[in-house]
Amino acid sequence: MTDYAIEGLHLSKRYRIGVVRERYSTMRDRIGRAGRTAISALRRRDRLAAAGPRADEFWALDDVSFQVRPGEVVGVIGRNGAGKSTLLKLLSRIAEPTSGEAFVTGRVGSLLEVGTGFHLELTGRENVYLNGAILGMKRAEIARKFDEIVDFAEVRKFVDTPVKHYSSGMHLRLAFAVAAYLESEILLVDEVLAVGDLSFQQKCLGKMSDVASQGRTVLFVSHNLGAVREFCETSLVLERGRVICRGSIVEGLAAYSRCLAMDGRDSEMRAGWRDVAVNDLPLGATARIQPGDPFSAQATLELAADVSAGRLFCIVEDGAGHTLIHQRATLNELRPRDDASPLRVGVELPALWMAPGVYSVYFKFIGRTHEGGDVRHLSERAIIDVEGSIAAVGKALLAPAAAWSTRSPGRLRAPVQPTHAVTPLQPR
Repeated sequence: MTDYAIEGLHLSKRYRIGVVRERYSTMRDRIGRAGRTAISALRRRDRLAAAGPRADEFWALDDVSFQVRPGEVVGVIGRNGAGKSTLLKLLSRIAEPTSGEAFVTGRVGSLLEVGTGFHLELTGRENVYLNGAILGMKRAEIARKFDEIVDFAEVRKFVDTPVKHYSSGMHLRLAFAVAAYLESEILLVDEVLAVGDLSFQQKCLGKMSDVASQGRTVLFVSHNLGAVREFCETSLVLERGRVICRGSIVEGLAAYSRCLAMDGRDSEMRAGWRDVAVNDLPLGATARIQPGDPFSAQATLELAADVSAGRLFCIVEDGAGHTLIHQRATLNELRPRDDASPLRVGVELPALWMAPGVYSVYFKFIGRTHEGGDVRHLSERAIIDVEGSIAAVGKALLAPAAAWSTRSPGRLRAPVQPTHAVTPLQPR
């Protein structure tokens, strides 16, 4: 018996580009082919292995292995096309792997995309009971949860209407409510915050927090990195169908941030800058600060003797790659002319009141030689973890400690001390 709620062993998924899929077969077709399916599959796999990779093949997942313990809340992180949704489809049995195995222990509830798991001709009520039955729940168990599901989804008026007449927002609300409220031990959630208005997103965040605190196993995919950081304990980072990081949520967000920075910059990364640090912590360590804390960044710049001029940049970006700070200084301001000795560059930054989340700091140099040639160097990224809760911050990039006051006729009441929700996270 495995000790893991979810275990993936060498999972791979291949898609054929431009190939028309075979029509859905009837039961009689399937019975007639049953005797030769296994042999044909083995022969086809042997042919594919002998032929090697084809130009019209796309591997959405490539040899992915990982384990998730019961009660673990995992943030699945990666760029568009990294393989996140494909992984969740394999785990929920919507798609089959090309190779490898997945072991899932317990009832699985999933919200992968709008309408997934719904029969469009059935009513909302019938779909709730259908999904519960698929999970193995008894009718009485589903009935106890029914009112909570309908109230959360805000579809009571339309619960006996076929879901094919629902709007995309109604689809999403009902699908999320079904996945979150029905008694599944494992919950797979893909981009639930990508659709819906702000009030529904806040409801989803609240419910996700409840789910995370109930000891259920959760795989959570979202581009809302603040929500991922707050709700998830560990991370699984995918890049081009492969696992590049499996560790704490801060380590995962740091790996994702570095991944965003690597596009087309490999040659620049290997020269010029070294020993990047934040608050004098070496590269690889994570500097943890509060939103109102000042901080400093340091790095060493080595330039060839023929570099005559240039500009140095210190850049701070959030986890999604948005630039918050872009400070600049000229080379002549920092060193005597034609001095080729290494420079230890330091930048002191005041309190920026950044919202809780993971940020990256890096340096850049753009200059020219005496002969007019271009010189470009880009440093590696140091990571800053701004601690706190996103509950009262939402999508804001900044979270200053604001003092509130009210004015009544004839006098001004004393200011209210800052009470925003940016407080250190308590360990689970």
